[in-house]
Amino acid sequence: MTLITLKNNIKISTILLLGVILFFSCDNTETKKGRFLLKGNEKLKENDPQSAIDFYTEALLVDPDYKDALYNRGLVFQQLNRLDEAISDYSSILEKNPSDSLALFQRGVSLMDNGEYYKALEDSKNLLSLLPQSWKGHFLTGLILEKMKNYREALSEFDRSLALQPDNPEVLINKATLHYYLKEFDTSKSVLDLAQKLNPEEPNIYNLRSMLSFESKDYSQALEWIEKSIALNSKEAFFYNNRGLYLIYLGEYEKGLGDINFSLKQNPKNLYAIRNKGIYYFYQDQKDLALTYFEEVFKKDPEMDLVKEYIGKCN
Repeated sequence: MTLITLKNNIKISTILLLGVILFFSCDNTETKKGRFLLKGNEKLKENDPQSAIDFYTEALLVDPDYKDALYNRGLVFQQLNRLDEAISDYSSILEKNPSDSLALFQRGVSLMDNGEYYKALEDSKNLLSLLPQSWKGHFLTGLILEKMKNYREALSEFDRSLALQPDNPEVLINKATLHYYLKEFDTSKSVLDLAQKLNPEEPNIYNLRSMLSFESKDYSQALEWIEKSIALNSKEAFFYNNRGLYLIYLGEYEKGLGDINFSLKQNPKNLYAIRNKGIYYFYQDQKDLALTYFEEVFKKDPEMDLVKEYIGKCN
């Protein structure tokens, strides 16, 4: 039902909550596995995720049950959308320690992003059982219910999460997102204002503001907001997909296509980017080609905004 993808928005906010790479004391760096872990962490700081994975793997060759290497490698796999591998690493941790809340949370997110919603819900239930006074279990449950398009129940879970930690900007952003999905735009803006006061440097705030501007057909303002998101975090591919759509609506077709293709390269399954590529071809008067993109999306998500409208325009 969204105009522009915000699934990744949720995913990224979640990773930022718990994606802290672990570092060890000087004593631990004397061990072989500890040295490999630290080398992996350094490569990650250098924005070289594949080398980081290689070093974490070396650490795991020394000790296959090395929790910190499994967790860090899982986070990198997750950020690279290699979800089956991320799930495997978190599961390895949980086999030895079923009550590891960090691994349980991240596996739940990975399962959710992999479309395994009911398995993800099992992880969120276990998290709630382990940490009944923590906001995290309700937050994860809300994220999963949102993916399942059960928006009202998801909102209730976010409210429960906020009751336990009222000043959590990530939860507020995702609550604002759900109000956006429900077309409750004024409420979305109000909640977003609260989040911005708590963390004005969070790029997802401005991404959602851009979507709200797009909804009101203020495409120039939408572009300004998404540029702010990209300035704050230039690595998120879904920001470029959003910018690509705005550029198309502003008549800058080739620039828009470049952004959309960049986003698709990072995640070829992103239905919003596939839809946006169809919109590009529609405005290039290649309606038959555009229709193939719209029909692909319609088969998988018939309720996505703009899809039916453009299918009608192509016929």
